[in-house]
Amino acid sequence: MSKKINLKIDGISVTVDEGTTILQAAKQLNIHIPTLCYHDDLCIAGNCRVCVVEMKGSRTLPASCAMPTSEGMEIMTNTLKVRTARKHIIDLLLSEHNAKCTTCYKNGKCELQELASESKISTESFIDLVPHKNYQMDAYSPSIIKDDSKCIRCQRCVRTCEELQHVSALSVAYKGDKMKISTFFENPMFEVVCTNCGQCVNRCPTGALVERNYLDEVWAAIYNPDKHVVVQTAPAVRVALGEDLGLESGSIVTGKMVTALRRLGFDSVLDTDFTADLTIMEEGFELLTRLKKALVDKDSSVKLPMATSCSPGWIKFIEHTYPEYLGNLSTCKSPQQMFGALAKTYYAQKRNIDPSKIVSISIMPCTAKKFEADRPEMRSSGYKDVDFVLTTRELAIMIKQAGLDFSALEESHYDSFMGASTGAAVIFGATGGVMEAALRTAYEVVTGREVPFNGLNITPVRGMDGVREASVKIEGTTADWKFLEGAELKCVVAHGLTNAKKVMDNVRDGKASYHFMEIMACPGGCIGGGGQPIPTNAEIRRKRTEAIFAEDSGMKIRKSHENPEVIAIYKEFLEKPLGHKSHELLHTHYKERARH
Repeated sequence: MSKKINLKIDGISVTVDEGTTILQAAKQLNIHIPTLCYHDDLCIAGNCRVCVVEMKGSRTLPASCAMPTSEGMEIMTNTLKVRTARKHIIDLLLSEHNAKCTTCYKNGKCELQELASESKISTESFIDLVPHKNYQMDAYSPSIIKDDSKCIRCQRCVRTCEELQHVSALSVAYKGDKMKISTFFENPMFEVVCTNCGQCVNRCPTGALVERNYLDEVWAAIYNPDKHVVVQTAPAVRVALGEDLGLESGSIVTGKMVTALRRLGFDSVLDTDFTADLTIMEEGFELLTRLKKALVDKDSSVKLPMATSCSPGWIKFIEHTYPEYLGNLSTCKSPQQMFGALAKTYYAQKRNIDPSKIVSISIMPCTAKKFEADRPEMRSSGYKDVDFVLTTRELAIMIKQAGLDFSALEESHYDSFMGASTGAAVIFGATGGVMEAALRTAYEVVTGREVPFNGLNITPVRGMDGVREASVKIEGTTADWKFLEGAELKCVVAHGLTNAKKVMDNVRDGKASYHFMEIMACPGGCIGGGGQPIPTNAEIRRKRTEAIFAEDSGMKIRKSHENPEVIAIYKEFLEKPLGHKSHELLHTHYKERARH
């Protein structure tokens, strides 16, 4: 049992566990202390000093985010001394900040702007004391824009890239008034080890790091009478979009979102979940084929464990960090890219539309999807498969621009044809979801029976632990899969690239052996993606995850191989999983990819 600490904050007594900071203790009393460099997901830094408080017996003002509580401590959070200090600190930050707020992408969503408003900063007391810096904007990446003129050097992005992602594409350079957040030799983010995951964007308090937006391009396509604009929406979007439109975290807004997309003017509103189900068919059979070649044919060239390939941030990470394991990646494209390829082939044929007139838009929880869509190999349809990728946040902006009252919208369904999906596809949005969906189908293909977990809920791969291992004993196989009788399929799930590194290091060093790995670049999987509504923290990600699994449990069909539209596309167009047409449109070979 931890030791208890008794203290007073603003005259109110509170008892907390030993090690609790002043900031955390104040939260227990619902006392708001403003912060900038602090974030629930990151280590303590105490860089910005916005959270200073007054402590009885101390001449200095400690940073409440970094100061642990002690027995008998008396803290004041709202004295004249504290208020004056905070106001000066915010004023100093503004003096170095490019405060052209009305033209800033983060206008209305900027934490510094909010603090300045709360503190009623109406003059720039220090503006003449700080030399102007002629920073250049880095807008080369298709995913992320970095604008140093708006950076307040809180270092949230640096800590995110180092602690959560183990990428370290961003670091602190220089000292004193020349200090800045920089990439390696100040190269553009597009040319360094950045994975485009966008976790830095999710934690940047200002407009220094934002997603590259394609709002104008999408509006132009919608208003062009010669274009047929198709939109697909990822599973994680439906449980997060509401947060940017006034609803509670974890609200399921699928029906309202579909209605909103129609009202925005999209010609067809379709579901990425359709190709998530298709991914399971292709990926599940790929895994089984690899197992047969390795176990029966004794083919030493077969790469195991096989790793999922749905997360473009993870793909970029393995290209940079573990290129010798590229052959272990499933050759399946992500559901987004499968959909894009089919939109300009299968969909175009069925609707009798010239594919050159189709504009393919995707709504994703992910900034790395913008990079993925731009990759040169993602043109198997003969055109750019996905023309523009919008984040969940960008869709919320479009809905506001159109003047729609989102909460008052009626619910409607996706268009039929490439709009049907299953619960297995929905859970792609949460960490462990791809693994669970694949096991639901693969086990039934091999045995003819449902996977032996209560109600199809494969609980060992669920949860928010960074790395989760599970094994499934295969018993009672059909004749075609007799070689797997009694085999134990060993699986591992990891989310966040720091955890991905742990798994890959264990595999490389021979400390762990698996058959199947699911790795997602972002904490929590897609529900915590770099394009999701801000803020993010463990509690918000938990609510989104619960909503994902609630959506799954409420669906009539919960196994990918039972999706009637998936069955139809194989019958009419693709012929069979891993067939010639599937390989042509739905697969790519990562070992041939250029390393960026």
